[in-house]
Amino acid sequence: MTTLLVCAFIAMLLPYLAKAPVAIAMNRLGGYDNRHPRAQQTQLTGFGARALAAHQNSFEALTVFAIALAVVLGTNTINETTQTLAVTHIIARVAYCVCYYLDWHIARSSVWLVGLVSALAMVVVCF
Repeated sequence: MTTLLVCAFIAMLLPYLAKAPVAIAMNRLGGYDNRHPRAQQTQLTGFGARALAAHQNSFEALTVFAIALAVVLGTNTINETTQTLAVTHIIARVAYCVCYYLDWHIARSSVWLVGLVSALAMVVVCF
C-alpha cells in the first residue's frame, strides 16, 4: 500500500513540477507575466510550447491514474502487480515530460502509451 500512496503523491506533484520549465520559458519571454500568465503562455514557441503541453498533459494523466488508484484501493486489489503498474506509470510520466522537453516526439508518444496502458491495466487486474 505504501508504494501506491507514494505513487499517488508523486502523480499529484508532477503537474506542478512540470510547470517549472514553463515558468522558465515564460521568464525568457520578457519576464513572467503573473497578471496574465495564460495569455503569455499562448505566445510560447519551441521549448516553451512543448513544456506547456507537457504540463497540461500531466493534469490529464493524473485523472486517469487517480481513477485507477481508486479502483485498486476500492476493490482491495493491492498486490505486487498493481504496485508495479503504478510505478511504471510514474516512470513513464516522468519520461514523457523529458521527451517532450527534448522534442523526442516518437519516444514521447511511446512512453505516453506505456503510461496509459499501465493505468488501464491497474483497473483490468481488479476484475
